Amino acid sequence: MMRSDTVDIVTLGCSKNLVDSERLISQLEACGFSVTHDSATPQGETAVINTCGFIADAQEESINTILQFVRRKREGKLKRLYVMGCLSERFLADMRKEIPEVDKFYGKFNWHELLSDLGRSFRHDLWNTRHLTTPPHYAYLKVSEGCDRHCSYCAIPIITGRHKSRPMEDVLDEVRQLTSQGVRELQVVAQELTYYGLDLYGERKIAELVEKIAAVKGVDWIRLHYAYPTDFPDDLLRVIREHENVCNYLDIAFQHIADPVLSSMRRNFSSRQTYDLIETIRSEVPGIHLRTTLMVGYPTETEEGFQQLKDFVSRVRFERMGAFAYSEEMGTYSSLHERDTVSPETKESRLSELMSLQEGISAEVQGQKVGTQLKVIIDRTEGDYYIGRTEFDSPEVDPEVIIAREEGELQPGQFCLCQIFQSDDFDLYAHVIRQIP
Repeated sequence: MMRSDTVDIVTLGCSKNLVDSERLISQLEACGFSVTHDSATPQGETAVINTCGFIADAQEESINTILQFVRRKREGKLKRLYVMGCLSERFLADMRKEIPEVDKFYGKFNWHELLSDLGRSFRHDLWNTRHLTTPPHYAYLKVSEGCDRHCSYCAIPIITGRHKSRPMEDVLDEVRQLTSQGVRELQVVAQELTYYGLDLYGERKIAELVEKIAAVKGVDWIRLHYAYPTDFPDDLLRVIREHENVCNYLDIAFQHIADPVLSSMRRNFSSRQTYDLIETIRSEVPGIHLRTTLMVGYPTETEEGFQQLKDFVSRVRFERMGAFAYSEEMGTYSSLHERDTVSPETKESRLSELMSLQEGISAEVQGQKVGTQLKVIIDRTEGDYYIGRTEFDSPEVDPEVIIAREEGELQPGQFCLCQIFQSDDFDLYAHVIRQIP
């Protein structure tokens, strides 16, 4: 049975989209609506799909989700269907034509109009207020939108426009509000984290911002996502090294290592510079865990280039790594100037080979932790086990720590010192030494 006072929101794509959904949920609840998020059993008269438009697989997932709710509408299980987010921003006119069952499409930045279309008013006094959909002890903190880089394969600048930093005090106000709600861990996210502040202050201010976040009472862990290697701000490494609550973790996408590929990708960064930067990071912050993203099957990637990529992974031994196969995205530089000559079969084969290589590296990296003591935050309970993470692990994408419930009574959001006694390819197994307030 449909409920007129309920709105079902589905979020697809990255954590930056999730922040937008959380802001929308807060606004809807302030207007008197009951809201569900990613519910397995949607029941509201109204549904909102927050879409992703990054690569082909994400676009397909977004379209399939919209069509799933279109079927609900046709079956009389839904009255109003709204679509927002990156895919809607990018293909607004086409989607209006192809899926007329959707009552209205919004882009990436005008979703507040949805409140008006539901007969409510946007509450500007609640702009920094979010209804967290993550466990209450951690949250994503978006510090900027957009990107001024011009990587040949990437559609993000087409979707989100130029880089726009949030004012520092605005970010810090949100941090204080989140900690007052019990948040202890912040995942700082942006499309290009290291560019922060250049548009507002005339210089890169990410190190200063992180240092100020670290000084806020109640912030126990800060983890940094989506740095860019070109013109990397070295002062950020000092902040990571000197502040105990800034995790020894950095998510920095290198994409490739072969110079012909990097040049064609318009990364403005060479193979030699890549190796030098990684050496600098690891020497400045001993013990840091690097997460990177790599691409296989780019149009100019030869067999020799792919071998260089494998050699790079073997030599650098990233603690955390993800990879994906190139897909031609409409309107990007590579779609207009490069012919996609690598077959889908070759792309998938290379992707599988690269991830198999990383799996062995990950197993060795994790195995080196056996016998050590690590600080762990508890995320949840699953059956007979508590599931947690170390400072080297971001939610959803990184390995976890598994602790038997017989170890004692632990709560989500609680820190404890653990002895690692076993590992597998990705996860760790631990005994609790003591709980940490």
